[in-house]
Amino acid sequence: MTGVADFDYVIVGAGSAGCVLAARLSENPAHRVLLLEAGPEDRNRWIHIPIGFGKTLHDASVNWLYRTEPDAATAQRKIMLPRGKVLGGSSSINGHVVTRGLAQDYDAWAAAGNPGWDFAALLPYFRKIENAPGFAHPTRGHDGPVNVETSKDLPRLSAALIAAAAQCGLAYNPDYNSGAIEGIAHCQRSLRRGLRDSAAKAYLHPVRGRPNLVVECGAQAARIRFAGMRAVRVDYRQNGVACHASARGEVILAAGAIGSPHLLELSGVGNAARLQGLGIEVVANLPGVGENLQDHFIARSVWKTTRAITFNERARGWRLLTQIARFGLFRTGLFSAGAAHMLIFARSDRTVALPDLELTITPFSVTQSPDFSGLDSFPALSFAAVPLRPRSRGSVHARSANSDQAPAIRPGYLAHEEDQRVTVAGLKLSRQLIETAAFSRLRGEEVSPGAQLHRDDELLAYARQTGLSIHHAVGSCRMGPADDCMAVVDAGLRVHGLGALRVVDASIMPALVSGHTNFPTLAIAEKAADMILADARVAA
Repeated sequence: MTGVADFDYVIVGAGSAGCVLAARLSENPAHRVLLLEAGPEDRNRWIHIPIGFGKTLHDASVNWLYRTEPDAATAQRKIMLPRGKVLGGSSSINGHVVTRGLAQDYDAWAAAGNPGWDFAALLPYFRKIENAPGFAHPTRGHDGPVNVETSKDLPRLSAALIAAAAQCGLAYNPDYNSGAIEGIAHCQRSLRRGLRDSAAKAYLHPVRGRPNLVVECGAQAARIRFAGMRAVRVDYRQNGVACHASARGEVILAAGAIGSPHLLELSGVGNAARLQGLGIEVVANLPGVGENLQDHFIARSVWKTTRAITFNERARGWRLLTQIARFGLFRTGLFSAGAAHMLIFARSDRTVALPDLELTITPFSVTQSPDFSGLDSFPALSFAAVPLRPRSRGSVHARSANSDQAPAIRPGYLAHEEDQRVTVAGLKLSRQLIETAAFSRLRGEEVSPGAQLHRDDELLAYARQTGLSIHHAVGSCRMGPADDCMAVVDAGLRVHGLGALRVVDASIMPALVSGHTNFPTLAIAEKAADMILADARVAA
């Protein structure tokens, strides 16, 4: 096995959290930092072009291409669950949507026994992350590394949607990231001058020249090694060669809600009975590893429009050439599009105290090629109904002791009746919007679910048969106090019962936030970096 010089910090995973950690921990030249990434450098051109997320979602060169286990609740389908396998991780392949969620989400984390994780404590980190020049509210940041731009293309379609939402009682919200999220809004996205601003681009690339920071791509972690109960080394493979890296300070897992629990189990940290059944030597019995998995499940609806005001009709022939030119000259048009053009945050019914439903609105559709390989030939727009705070829970666990074998992922989509109800409410709201008088001149045929489906049970069956993940897996290394037998890390993100080992990524979220997860993950990593550095100063 090839050895690597000792480091103070060995970080596993160069995704959203890993890039932040590498940049912040290496600011002190006295700290030697190693960042391991299983995937390649982020040179794939489709990473940087906003519409390219439709390509990278299916590209094995930059994507783990996970699939869930079949489940009766979702028609026994293996549902695609992309995760980034490239510098920047999922921030390099996602739909670049910027949301924070509700303050109440984080306050609930703190109330569950995690001091310092309320929204007031996290707000400085949200501000530290971003450069949001279009927003003057004092809660917004203006000198951070990640640039935030607003989607403002297709003004005619936007105006019609805003008017339709108003007729449904939903006002226009100019900034859903400054407090109240309810209403319809133009989507805020992590772009800089029309190109993706991933965690790698914003945090990692500017500091690659630091002599105390080593970044190794194509380096897939296989196991954490322990001396007693202290993490001291990471074994990994690079270009077919077995290697290891020793950590004088800490090993930090930032491999995400799928990768981090998987690596813990491979390393002997998890449910003892489960690990023994796989022939893995038990280091620490932590039954919560891999449990509490949560994700946002979406049910899509598609409507044709009577006018050529979407991107579908601009994706072929001479119009496509025009769109290529527009993007090259102005960074606008089809190639600047993302997973959402507008967002709606709403309440699924009048008795709900806070918005519990999101509709993402996309100015194109892919019913003819649902793998995103090509847009439909007719003008159309898509809605995705998302229960914001799902109550369904699932798991992710190693299938064997072989680190090359993908784990078994069971998200438990639509297991809870409340998630079923909110999903159906979302499908109904998309219909309600399109059927308003404000949208009547643009309203065409309903492509899906289809006008023949009306009853709640029919709409729920449609969601079970066609619904997908929106790729927000969290919670599988849940943060919680020591007396919580299912908690994996404490409020300092240290793994319970073990020394020099932390988990810093979306897997530590006790509960899914009311929105998309990239910016919350960046905030988690910024806060974690401060905690790690503070602990190092105390130890010194």
